[in-house]
Amino acid sequence: MFTICMVGTGYVGLVSGACIADFGNRVICVDIDESRLASIRNGVMPIYEPGLKDLVARNYSAGRLVFTTDLKSAINDSPVVFSAVGTPERENGSCDLSAVFTVAKDIASCMREYKVIVQKSTVPVGTSELVGKIIRENLATPVEFDRVSNPEFLREG
Repeated sequence: MFTICMVGTGYVGLVSGACIADFGNRVICVDIDESRLASIRNGVMPIYEPGLKDLVARNYSAGRLVFTTDLKSAINDSPVVFSAVGTPERENGSCDLSAVFTVAKDIASCMREYKVIVQKSTVPVGTSELVGKIIRENLATPVEFDRVSNPEFLREG
């Protein structure tokens, strides 16, 4: 069993985390909203996706799917960290990357050993380089890491 940290429990993070857990991996889903996590633990999904409620319940009951606000512990327990936070469209049509950049800083502040950082949110070309720069600039301790782009192309529902 492989342990993976999934930052964000919206459409991308929750669906991806539940599916990865269903393959037998342990997935630690992290979110800043404890009430959202409590709802998910109680079987109330924040989004609609056919079969998601049962998928989450099965893997949560089996201990393969964990929900927490403790990013530091989740990162310390996981060799792979997915960033799956929202990238809403701004009024001018551009992508709001503020959450992606905040997560990059947060990941950097928690890293103590090598990690693979996976950008799951759909982002513009070049964002991976910016995320890498943000992580390097915010590391508390110099550690190596690699970046992977795994853009989201799921159709909701």
